[in-house]
Amino acid sequence: MHAVGASIAVRLSRSLSQRVIARVTMLALVEAARHFWPFGGVPLASLALGLADTRLAQLARVVGPLGLSWWVAVFGGALALLWLKKGEFGWRTRHVALSMIAIVVLMQLLAAVAPRGSETGDTLRVALVQGGGPQGVLAINSNPRDVFDRHVTATQLLTPRDDIDLVVWPENVIDVAQFADSTARKTVAREAKRLGAIFAVGVTEDAQNGFTNAQIVVDVDGTIISRYDKVRRVPYGEYIPLRSFLRALGAPVDRVPRDAVAGRERAIIEVPVAAGDDAAGGATVDDTASETVRLAVAISWEVFFAPRANDGVAAGGQIVLNPTNGSSYTGEILQRQQIAASSLRAIETGRFVAQVATTGFSAFITPDGNVLEQIAIGKSAVVIREVPLRKGRTWYSRLGDLPTIVLMLAVLVFVALRSRTSARNQDESLQALSDVVEGLVGTKLLE
Repeated sequence: MHAVGASIAVRLSRSLSQRVIARVTMLALVEAARHFWPFGGVPLASLALGLADTRLAQLARVVGPLGLSWWVAVFGGALALLWLKKGEFGWRTRHVALSMIAIVVLMQLLAAVAPRGSETGDTLRVALVQGGGPQGVLAINSNPRDVFDRHVTATQLLTPRDDIDLVVWPENVIDVAQFADSTARKTVAREAKRLGAIFAVGVTEDAQNGFTNAQIVVDVDGTIISRYDKVRRVPYGEYIPLRSFLRALGAPVDRVPRDAVAGRERAIIEVPVAAGDDAAGGATVDDTASETVRLAVAISWEVFFAPRANDGVAAGGQIVLNPTNGSSYTGEILQRQQIAASSLRAIETGRFVAQVATTGFSAFITPDGNVLEQIAIGKSAVVIREVPLRKGRTWYSRLGDLPTIVLMLAVLVFVALRSRTSARNQDESLQALSDVVEGLVGTKLLE
């Protein structure tokens, strides 16, 4: 895709400066396309993810991940323009390069003063439970009960003295036909009662012609009170596009025997807290606060898509949860990208992000993208934090990616028009020179 984009950029432009602007803009547009195609988008290994732990990442609260990629590419293109062709171009090209750098610097200054949300003054005491265990294990080759038991064991490290409001389990920890009638729910209810805390647990349930992947909230008394079903499914991980065609080619499509059923609701769950007292485990919610705290949810793969987390924040989410399961992957490549994605979502939304994984990484992430209390890969552990509830919206949270995409397309159109104008002027100049030569010597330069 990037090769095709670069080829188009070259065809749209003529001069060196036009070519640089077109290529860096097309690079960002290709990254935008990768958020939607193929199969709903595969936005891994993006430029923005590589910038998540840098100061430049703060720009995401203004322009999001696509804008971050674009402006950093513009900055790099400008430096390349100045360095690689130094002494070989006139003032106009130098002016273009310096203008590109100045714009990026101004954008970074704008990000420093842009709205980033604010704390409400209330907090939620959250415990993240990572059961641990081996990686590189496919779901069809593992015993779901083992995963469940590891998380129950880790949860028992918590005590009522920890004064927890909310215990969060990762994605896919519970794999049952129907959660409501399962022994797993009874076990969760027992732990909720023991701790006096609400649980948000990752549940895989049977559904007609497939299965659902949900985060379900269980109250202190064991009742199910809220639920979010994953909307963005992992292609070839949770469903198989072109299944019949690939089966005919001999592909191992039975490794994912059933397709996940996509959810349709907003990315939000609700957690009740007691107003004005400690009845819900010590939540510091004042007398005028709502008795329900809304949490945005992006399950696993969804955290790579900025609009999913933002959907929950737009619906009133005061914290972003990212329950995930990366146990089928080996090494840390995917897990580090997911931490990077969670960091960007924190910056973009102005919210704390709580990422909790079956085998790691699990961590709390601040609204500035700083990773706190990260649990290592494979380790069984719990981490507790008093998480500030936040309100307000960043510019990116309000506007999304559309302004950036429109601006990038406008830049390409401008470059193409300038290129055509330059070509036409050059042709007219050559024709004029030919006419002069013909008048002097009687010979045509151009036919």
